[in-house]
Amino acid sequence: MTKGTSISEFFKSEKPIFSLEFFPPKNDAGGERILKTAGILKPYNPDFVSITYGAGGSTRETTMQYARILKNDFGFEVMPHLTCVGHTQDELLKILEDFSEEGFCNIMALRGDPPQGETQFQPVKGGLSFATELVALIRKYFPHFGIGVGGYPEKHPESPSKKEDLYRLKEKVDAGADFITTQLFFDNEVYFQFVKDCKANQIDIPVLPGLLPVLSMGQVQRFCKMCEATLPVALRDRLQDSPESEQPGVGSNWAKEQVQELLDGGAPGFHLYALNQSAASVEILEGIKA
Repeated sequence: MTKGTSISEFFKSEKPIFSLEFFPPKNDAGGERILKTAGILKPYNPDFVSITYGAGGSTRETTMQYARILKNDFGFEVMPHLTCVGHTQDELLKILEDFSEEGFCNIMALRGDPPQGETQFQPVKGGLSFATELVALIRKYFPHFGIGVGGYPEKHPESPSKKEDLYRLKEKVDAGADFITTQLFFDNEVYFQFVKDCKANQIDIPVLPGLLPVLSMGQVQRFCKMCEATLPVALRDRLQDSPESEQPGVGSNWAKEQVQELLDGGAPGFHLYALNQSAASVEILEGIKA
């Protein structure tokens, strides 16, 4: 078993960070897809990959299973996600211990969304209410772990204001977070303003932009509604003017333009929400390389 490297070390390099996000498959076909995607994207040498965690721990075992495969079989530096949903503090510590024993040393610490059918987050008895508490727990008991947290360039849907949202983000940073990965956005000015706002609020850790390759008009509308992200008029028009079969290409081209502008503007790298699919990610990465 090999021990991993804290992702915080990667940000000390002058080389832009490149990372990918996977999610645990729900069935055998999904399992084959994630492995195929991982194999196709492996030659692009991502600095790390993350794998999500289901609400209420619904994919806890699958997250561990595929995190182990991505680490041991593909050689990726893997950052499992962990949420507060449905777990007591003792259960969270046991999960963290399991990750540590498997050689993982990076965690994406999130509060998590309410379980399906519920509209408000409710911690279980003996559980945690905020991502800040989870960050503090990890930093106290696993001080060697690299810790990532989420940031919302256009404000968390539950937050009453951007000011409040930045205050909560600052709490996570003060609790011990090493870097921020943003929620998806499609207008780079949103990211650049977010970074300025972070610095104005003494948030000085790296802010890695998270990008979603758009596959269809319906998909991007759903994500924008869920995350309260803005769909730029130019992207909307390009999608509307294209047949459905050509919309993934429109999304890839938009993401390529985003990546280039972000890197030119000083972003520390980029994170692709790959959705366990390789085609869009390959098109983006090939375009950047060209």
